[in-house]
Amino acid sequence: MTILVSGGAGYIGSHTVLYLQQQNEDVIVLDNLSKGHRGALCNLKFYEGDLTNTALLDKVFQENKINAIIHFAASSLVGESMEKPLDYYENNVLGTFHLVKKAVEYNVNNIVFSSTAATYGEPKNIPILETDPTIPTNPYGETKLAIEKMLKWSHEAYGLNSICLRYFNAAGADPEGRIGEDHTPETHLIPIVLEAALGQRDGVKIFGDDYPTLDGTCIRDYIHVFDLAQAHYLAVQKLISDGGCDVFNLGNGQGFSVKEVIDTCRKVTQKEIKAEVSPRRGGDPAQLIASAEKAHNKLGWKPQYDSLETIVQHAWNWHSTHEEGYE
Repeated sequence: MTILVSGGAGYIGSHTVLYLQQQNEDVIVLDNLSKGHRGALCNLKFYEGDLTNTALLDKVFQENKINAIIHFAASSLVGESMEKPLDYYENNVLGTFHLVKKAVEYNVNNIVFSSTAATYGEPKNIPILETDPTIPTNPYGETKLAIEKMLKWSHEAYGLNSICLRYFNAAGADPEGRIGEDHTPETHLIPIVLEAALGQRDGVKIFGDDYPTLDGTCIRDYIHVFDLAQAHYLAVQKLISDGGCDVFNLGNGQGFSVKEVIDTCRKVTQKEIKAEVSPRRGGDPAQLIASAEKAHNKLGWKPQYDSLETIVQHAWNWHSTHEEGYE
């Protein structure tokens, strides 16, 4: 099976590519390298460019017999999306429009879409179900939800099969330490704390300790990036065998607080990590925890690395040996 992975040089994309290669699948990557890293990829066919480049898309589809697409390529910073909403609509929605249009044109009928928990906005229930209201509170979530709807209507009109995977806090790294997480700027909690352990930051800010949680700090659902990779592969297999159009949450179903994450990082790294409490950030819900029962039942997916300590250990293995990232 030949799988096109858009955004395959990014954090989750590159781990999914590695997982697919381990399953002996033929992988093609399309990435503009604005956020991704060529060094995260090896032994595959690579096209550098943007999804809005329709001539490049024609070249990719004409030169390869593609069976399925896994679509990661997107801008994904919530704060940035509030400042530059039109950029997010252009890159995320327009880019996906061109990809989906070419998929229909070239009869590639299966696409797995990297969506997000940000489609839910402020959660009404914990854990969050796929049937809960989707009312995004930022342009990033809005663009992802718009793409989900684009795929739904494309299934109705053109028979394009799709699965949208709404995942929560991706974390960790390749268990064997070959690739990892390298963002500029870094916005994810675990790598930020590990940068403090490496002395690259003076410490860590805890944004609010007066939430209605056990220790007063926000609780999030952390899911190992390799477990996410497996879910994408299972989703491709589901589409190939059954077709259809569906949405799944991906998460551990349990949450860890900011203080728990910092304490776990201290334990794993054996480093003193300074942490200071700062005022709350606007729009941070107290808890975000996924129900992934639907993915368990319909995709046969179950996280293999669901321990926070394991997630942090794998991330530390990467960061401690790649202090400058892929550079």
